[in-house]
Amino acid sequence: MAVIKKFLGKTVEIPEDRNYCSKQGLWGKQENRTIMFGLTQPALVLMGGIKDVDWLLEEGQTVQANESVAFAITGKILYIDTPVAGEVHYNKITAKNPSQINADPYGQGWLFMIKPGGDVATAYRSLVSAESYIETLRNTEGFKNPEGIKGGVSGICKAVYSGIGQQKI
Repeated sequence: MAVIKKFLGKTVEIPEDRNYCSKQGLWGKQENRTIMFGLTQPALVLMGGIKDVDWLLEEGQTVQANESVAFAITGKILYIDTPVAGEVHYNKITAKNPSQINADPYGQGWLFMIKPGGDVATAYRSLVSAESYIETLRNTEGFKNPEGIKGGVSGICKAVYSGIGQQKI
């Protein structure tokens, strides 16, 4: 288990027993003939957690890679795309209790499974390693603002945040 102690003011974990889709902040874990997907702790920290989730497609429907399969409400609206093609199956627990995604993202809080039409191992290898995923995180606000300072750490962010705080409305 890789641990980042200061990531936007939080400690986050990245399991090394799975692969990742950096673009969406998804982890993938091969389970027999399927790949299970969920959101990573760093992704959840960056988006401020999940408040609600809804499925966009029918259970068992065939999807293409990069097709949106879920709609989530965070601090904003987020469409979650599947990184691999195949038959989609959703986690019924997270639909009824979206807080489970935040509470147990690498366990009961998984989002969906894809049963690839082709070789599952090939589909799984299309995702990146934990080490590669951590490298992509180095360019995010989580690493640039390890203490979680409100308003960010760039000069522009600080100026805007300070200006907003000084306004008399």
